[in-house]
Amino acid sequence: MIPQKVKETLQKQHYAIVGKNSAVQICRWTKKSIKDEGVCYKEKFYGIKSHGCCQMTPWLGCPNKCIHCWRDVEMTLGNKLGKDTDSPKKIIDGCIEAQRKLLQGFNIDKNSRKKQLSKANMKKFAEAQEPMQFAISLSGEPTLYEKIGELIEELRKRGKTSFLVTNGLYSEKLKELLKKKQLPTQLYVSVNSPNKEEYNKFHKSSMKEAWKKLNQTLELLPLLGKKTRTVFRMNLVLDLNMKKEHTKEYALLIKKSKPLFIEVKGYMAVGFARHRLGYERMPKFEDILNFSKLLSNELKKIGENYKILDNHEFSRVIVLGKNKKNLKIKQI
Repeated sequence: MIPQKVKETLQKQHYAIVGKNSAVQICRWTKKSIKDEGVCYKEKFYGIKSHGCCQMTPWLGCPNKCIHCWRDVEMTLGNKLGKDTDSPKKIIDGCIEAQRKLLQGFNIDKNSRKKQLSKANMKKFAEAQEPMQFAISLSGEPTLYEKIGELIEELRKRGKTSFLVTNGLYSEKLKELLKKKQLPTQLYVSVNSPNKEEYNKFHKSSMKEAWKKLNQTLELLPLLGKKTRTVFRMNLVLDLNMKKEHTKEYALLIKKSKPLFIEVKGYMAVGFARHRLGYERMPKFEDILNFSKLLSNELKKIGENYKILDNHEFSRVIVLGKNKKNLKIKQI
């Protein structure tokens, strides 16, 4: 199902192709955590374990070609998935097996006479063999996978948490997840533009009325938030979508969607994004912090008391919410 040229490109980028339509890649923070060199902001904020996280996707296509995306969006598979796809169980088992193979270089063989170069914490390495958190956000739009709800449900049966990141263009699928009680542990909606004009320039979507469809999801979010944790996710590019005047418009979108948390994250010039945006468009942590303060102030003006709860300076990300006691995920 995935064209050979796309497979070869992804494999060069250290993806492992799983079955017909899925892929997994080891996150840099998974590697760092195994070596006791730090943890990702998701562990710091929400309590999930970086070394036990599987970063994967059940589908590599997306209708958007966002200019900040580190992926090769020029080779996107689009939004036509087809019916002949792998089952959720096959995808999960395949991703776990692929992750184990990708992590083999961290294993320390005590019986070998060769010098062991790995600096891995072997307790973490052992735990990483059975990842307990699935970040369904690696590439593409995961809600295009027809059985995404069944995949989330299967992860829950196995005692695993799931973070689903969506571009918000498929509100009907989210309604289906709500109806079937298949919502993830945490649902992210990416909102990288304050208005329709900026959205069209930033996302270059092939979908008609994409801005309208995103707003339909934002209007649905308060209802979804009664059944799962919701996050309004912003990826900001210097002098593009994080201007001071944008904070008022973002605040109105947040008021409409009433997320549990807001993530304000800086664009990173990595991968193919470097060909579209330069390093000079990367915000510094201070820029993200100042923007977050401005956003918090604008929200207060319209009766929404979101405040800064935590930050991860290395990743240039800040999380806002109304109450820090809700930040950590319970029963991980």
